[in-house]
Amino acid sequence: MNKTKIIQEQYVFENLKLFHFICGISDQNILELEKFLEVELIPRGNSFIIRSEEPKKIEKTVHFFNKLRDYYQDRQLEVFDTKYLYKVLFSEEKESTNQISNHEFIEQEKLFVTYRGKPIFAKTINQFNYIKSLLHYSITIATGPAGTGKTFLAVVVASKLLLKGEIERLIITRPAVEAGENLGFLPGDMVQKVDPYLRPIYDSLFESLGVEKTNQLIQLNKIEVAPLAYMRGRTLNDSMIILDEAQNCTLSQLKMFLTRIGRNSRMCISGDITQTDLKPGQSGLSKLLKILKHIEEVNIIEFNKNDIVRNPIVEKIIHAFEEYEKNTQNFSRSTS
Repeated sequence: MNKTKIIQEQYVFENLKLFHFICGISDQNILELEKFLEVELIPRGNSFIIRSEEPKKIEKTVHFFNKLRDYYQDRQLEVFDTKYLYKVLFSEEKESTNQISNHEFIEQEKLFVTYRGKPIFAKTINQFNYIKSLLHYSITIATGPAGTGKTFLAVVVASKLLLKGEIERLIITRPAVEAGENLGFLPGDMVQKVDPYLRPIYDSLFESLGVEKTNQLIQLNKIEVAPLAYMRGRTLNDSMIILDEAQNCTLSQLKMFLTRIGRNSRMCISGDITQTDLKPGQSGLSKLLKILKHIEEVNIIEFNKNDIVRNPIVEKIIHAFEEYEKNTQNFSRSTS
């Protein structure tokens, strides 16, 4: 009986830091790499011994490592990054890229450096398109599940424009929807009552600019964080205005918000259509997409579960809920 011959090739990483990122702490990432590359990886110094019975899989792994080297720059890589890059390069299910080439995505320049010194890059092609839209369109509407970076990236882009002097003010708002809690029973004045609803926005600002810089810019009236009701009757010039959690807005609220845009300003509206806290039929976000889809100055970005860059379990949770809802609907139809 013929025994299949195992062949091997050594791949050396010139950047030792990149090699350590790929391996992970105590080589914890290697097993995951082996699964989707379908080869055996044996770490040796700053290199891998790549082993397989199929030469094509070794060639594909070498090609992947070459692209990963180009993609790395000074990123802080995670397992998500390596798996997503593999999907971009080799998956048969090509995403809608809006004419974005793999080369353009892989060799993108960093968007921003946080106050901690962390470089920010687009982690997915949809994020890449989202950033370009925020920089070049008057109005960007982003929909999709939690964890896809809709709020954080909008805040980062706005922070960059503010620090460069391309806008005078950053205004961030969200509706104060009572999701199971009553504002009247919360302690404090109105500002203190709505603060819990705005906390995720502050988290994004603190992550990108730091607490001290954020508070300084708020005191200088360069950054304003307020509930949506505070937008009525205003015209906002030379600003970037971000509306978060837009799925909890009615169509009339969205119209009010959109008509606040003044000269030299841009807007971002983001939300998850499937997660509204309003009563059925009250959310205006899905209606807004249909109303504005033919306006040239408006760009719509649709994120999906492949763009979830939080803890990998978030994608699994969303998938589990999708399956549950699908099974529930099928059961309802079969019993009706």
